[in-house]
Amino acid sequence: MEGWIGLKAAKKALVVLVIVLVIIAGGAYYVWNGMQPVKASQNAVKFTIEQGMGTSQIAGVLKQSGLIKNDMFFKIYLKWKNQGSRFQAGTYEVKPGVTYDQLIAKLNSGEVVKAEMIRITIPEGYTLEQIAKTVGEASQSDPAAFVKLADTGGQTDVPAFKEIPADTSLKHKAEGYLFPDTYEFKKGTGQEEILTRMLEQMQSKLDQIPDLEQNLKAHGLTLHEMLTVASLVEREVVVDKERPLVAGVIYNRLHKEMKLEIDATVQYALKEPKERLLYKDLKVDSPYNTYLHPGLPPGPICSPSIASIKAALSPEASDYLYYVTKKDGSHEHLFAKTYQEHLNNIKKSNSNAKQ
Repeated sequence: MEGWIGLKAAKKALVVLVIVLVIIAGGAYYVWNGMQPVKASQNAVKFTIEQGMGTSQIAGVLKQSGLIKNDMFFKIYLKWKNQGSRFQAGTYEVKPGVTYDQLIAKLNSGEVVKAEMIRITIPEGYTLEQIAKTVGEASQSDPAAFVKLADTGGQTDVPAFKEIPADTSLKHKAEGYLFPDTYEFKKGTGQEEILTRMLEQMQSKLDQIPDLEQNLKAHGLTLHEMLTVASLVEREVVVDKERPLVAGVIYNRLHKEMKLEIDATVQYALKEPKERLLYKDLKVDSPYNTYLHPGLPPGPICSPSIASIKAALSPEASDYLYYVTKKDGSHEHLFAKTYQEHLNNIKKSNSNAKQ
């Protein structure tokens, strides 16, 4: 009888042992399976790790993104491997099916998705309105809003912009202060940031000019006046070697109190630029019309290049007071000291045009 009872107890113990082993095995399988990669897919998943996220939050993001099966197991694995402290914030792109270790390596390396960028190229000599149109097309924003923002400067603290005189006759306050260059911005960047970057680029270029302040004082110019001269040179000259010479002509006429009579200022004054100016256009009522008003126009008429800025700061000395395009395809000019010489040059120019 005692033997039968002992045998029965042994059977029960065996059953219990089997159940325990089954539970342990089942639990182990559950854990093992929960730590296995999800079903592989060629469709990459994007997820974002925000700055300051802890491992629990990151594990939750991975679980919600369908990249791991169990966020608790991933967190435990991180503790076991002493990982998670070097994870980098950003947006990642991962194909389902990767292992824990592969995910950890990606997060540690900061292998984030490159932001989609837009490129904005501002040619030298563009006006603010042309720049606004280019910005609008590239960023899918309103050009008129950009012009309005530029007229106020937005929240900019760029020193050069703050020096612009409070002149009600200025067509656009920021005209001439947005540096012509190629810029890259993240897609979705607002107009304020784009404007500030262009203003800062101009400031950066000005800061790189040696002895700028001393040079301005030597010429008796403000920064605004110098940029105005540079903009005139930019619109009048194509061949770089002529820029300092044309700048010198402008200063010569100013010193002799002669009207500048620069066609580019008339073009700027018109509502729409023309391929060819007519005599009646030279009478357009505008403070920018240098055929009617002596001295410099109220401000720049375009965004000058660094070459034109340097020419305005270092003009070539000469006795020339006039210039006219050669019209021979070279884009160069004929220069004259007297009005009669200038008239002769005009004849040469017209003769070249007929050939």
